[in-house]
Amino acid sequence: MSDLKRTPLFPEYEKLGGKTVDFGGWDLPVQFKGIKHEHEVTRTKAGLFDVSHMGEVFVKGPKSLPFLQKVMTNDISKLTPKRAQYNFMCYEDGGTVDDLIVYMLDEDFYLLVLNAANTQKDFEWLNEQNNIGAEIQNVSADYVQLALQGPDAEAILQKLTNTDLSTIKFFRFENPVSFSGVDKGAIVSRTGYTGEDGFEIYIESGSGRDLWNTILEAGNDFGVEPIGLGARDTLRFEAKLPLYGQELSKDITPVEAGMKFAVKVNKDSDFVGKETLAEQIEYGADRKLIGIEMIDKGIPRTGYQVYKDETEVGFVTTGTQSPTLQKNVGLALVRTEFTELGTELDVQVRKRKLKAKVIKTPFYKRDK
Repeated sequence: MSDLKRTPLFPEYEKLGGKTVDFGGWDLPVQFKGIKHEHEVTRTKAGLFDVSHMGEVFVKGPKSLPFLQKVMTNDISKLTPKRAQYNFMCYEDGGTVDDLIVYMLDEDFYLLVLNAANTQKDFEWLNEQNNIGAEIQNVSADYVQLALQGPDAEAILQKLTNTDLSTIKFFRFENPVSFSGVDKGAIVSRTGYTGEDGFEIYIESGSGRDLWNTILEAGNDFGVEPIGLGARDTLRFEAKLPLYGQELSKDITPVEAGMKFAVKVNKDSDFVGKETLAEQIEYGADRKLIGIEMIDKGIPRTGYQVYKDETEVGFVTTGTQSPTLQKNVGLALVRTEFTELGTELDVQVRKRKLKAKVIKTPFYKRDK
């Protein structure tokens, strides 16, 4: 018997032939029919992802806003009910605890959606910071989270609900949304991690399998397919969406990762890590996340060192052969003086240094 945690949808993977792997302690499907195929399906039609391993935490009560303002880099006071906001939690030195989405469900009532491998760490860190009496509740086990992503996502999901999904704008949500054939309502937000249009859906865990199968059935005419973690990674990588542990970590700040749009150093409240992040924004960080394209034949993999002449100047955070571009590209964290577009660098690929050049990111941007 496996010691790995499983989401309520695990029995559905077995029926669909999903190949599962250990992902941060979870037994999750890396692919169903193949990573490149699933990538293409999501870009051109629609893909359905089980992301129920993600963490969900409620922050409630009259102290919730001041507490969140203290621990989040973005300005939580700008939220109103039915709006979501991308955020970071940082350590005092500016290193990243986690990146997450904050949903304002109601006055004094917020939902935090955390990275799966960080959920327990984040929950403990939030409690350590909570000296003002906000109510913090880990409800991860109570929810299934599905993501329907791709150009046909809205048309497919609209077949199942009377809620007009076209009225849900980017980073906004409706709650509750009822689906035909599913007994519980859900939070439906226009968010995602693929670079495509689409939705993330949060529903009570007991209704997750019904909703999964209902969406697959409704999307049959559109060519919808279940998508594994492999394609989820290549999709987010092409869109330059950061992955915690690679583009972000306790040693990499949001500013270094190119995400300063979610760091509001001028908001009314001080927050953990503000001093370092404000300094990096004003004077520039020593390192910067860039895109590279290989000139020589080779793939830049996570952790490979990057050189300028004989000097090590950074490392690859993520790299692969882009399924969309059919080119070997990577994201790399490099000393800022070597990040101009067109700059030639070398990547240590096993025993050889291979030529690469700095290129524009994101590697893929959908047509609006």
